[in-house]
Amino acid sequence: MVVALDGTVLVVAQPSLQRDLAASLTQVQWTSTGYMVAVAALLVVAGRLGDRYGHRRLLFAGVLGFAAASAGIALAPAIGWVIGLRVLQGVFGALLQPATLALLRLAYPADRLGTAIAVRTGAIGVAGAAGPVVGGAVVAELGWRTVFVLQVPIAALIAGLTLAVRTPRPDTFVRPRLDLTGAALLTIVLALGVHTLAGVPGRGWTAGPTLFGFLAVAVLSAVFAAHERRAAHPIVPGVVVRSLPVTASMLLLLAVTGGVFGALFAVTFALQEGLGLGPLAAGVRLLPVTVVMVFGAPLAAAALRRHGPRRTAVTGTALAALGVAAVARLGPDAAQAAACAAFALVGAGFATVMVTATGTVVGDAPARYAGVVGGLKQTVMNIGPSLGIAVAAGMTATGVTATGVTATAAPATGSTLPVMAGLVVLGLVPASLLPAGPAAGPSTEPVAQAGDA
Repeated sequence: MVVALDGTVLVVAQPSLQRDLAASLTQVQWTSTGYMVAVAALLVVAGRLGDRYGHRRLLFAGVLGFAAASAGIALAPAIGWVIGLRVLQGVFGALLQPATLALLRLAYPADRLGTAIAVRTGAIGVAGAAGPVVGGAVVAELGWRTVFVLQVPIAALIAGLTLAVRTPRPDTFVRPRLDLTGAALLTIVLALGVHTLAGVPGRGWTAGPTLFGFLAVAVLSAVFAAHERRAAHPIVPGVVVRSLPVTASMLLLLAVTGGVFGALFAVTFALQEGLGLGPLAAGVRLLPVTVVMVFGAPLAAAALRRHGPRRTAVTGTALAALGVAAVARLGPDAAQAAACAAFALVGAGFATVMVTATGTVVGDAPARYAGVVGGLKQTVMNIGPSLGIAVAAGMTATGVTATGVTATAAPATGSTLPVMAGLVVLGLVPASLLPAGPAAGPSTEPVAQAGDA
């Protein structure tokens, strides 16, 4: 929750930060890009470290480091310090995110895991909705530095609660070795991939740096895959790679997050550029997505228990696709109720997919690999939105306009939203590959890590 709040609050704080530190637009963008690249590059490695050294330790270190970096940003004298500390904050953010999912996997049996994940999803939704409002009020009254000061006591409280977390200790536990070469290769591939995608809105898909970046990612990915096949202790264990539920869930998240975030980007872009609305006002227009996501997550968990991952995921994907398609059809005369209903469909579908895919990924993985699986899931949650936004921004840059934008309805953004709806529809393929029945029982493998007790 603190990570989600940080990201949404920063968007509101950036204009004030730019004025105060006399920063360029590129420098301000790097306060977000630097964090995103760091966290995405290290999530899987951080999960593997948690599997080896204990997820409670990683969560504790991540939260304290996140708080220390926030305090440093609040005191930063220049934009260079802010960028560097944001990258450091991304490193610590990568430590704590897989640990939260892994601890849920260790603490809850499969039949109760969906509820715990629904609570987590709802908390993220609340943070995402509260971020622009809280950030806007704080920045307006107390300045942008206060945004980062407020994160320190919240993180300290979480660190204190982390010390109280206990998980069962197995009779025996073998620490998995960390393949440093594989970790380095994967980190470079993910960092380069996310950085290349983040640069697409500014450079375009056919620019030299973009093409070179994707070529380098393809080559290094092949090198990484070849190394993994030969490694005695691969960074992504074979049992995880061969798991159809895990792979299908990852592909499902990639398609749905890409389509939904790309659509929301296109809508937000049109509202702000077409109507001249500020980030806060544009965010209010999209509130139905977050509100329905928060309240729909527990219902999605109940549906998952009753109907199983396949039916629930297919239903959620279909709802999200219908929602994006409905937003695309909204015109200048669309009623407020129609706009709210369209955005509510998006939120309902997205919450359902999030709970189902996350529950399937975390629940299907052997407990001793809970960290690396949590890291993979969080990595997809970074790559999917980056991909969707890159596609949407690329289409916008090639002539898509905000014709038909109204204050109460989403913009008719040419072919962008239909393409995003089509991307969500692709998620129906992996959704249909998920298990048909209810989640299986908990794994009989060791369920706690050395150092957690």
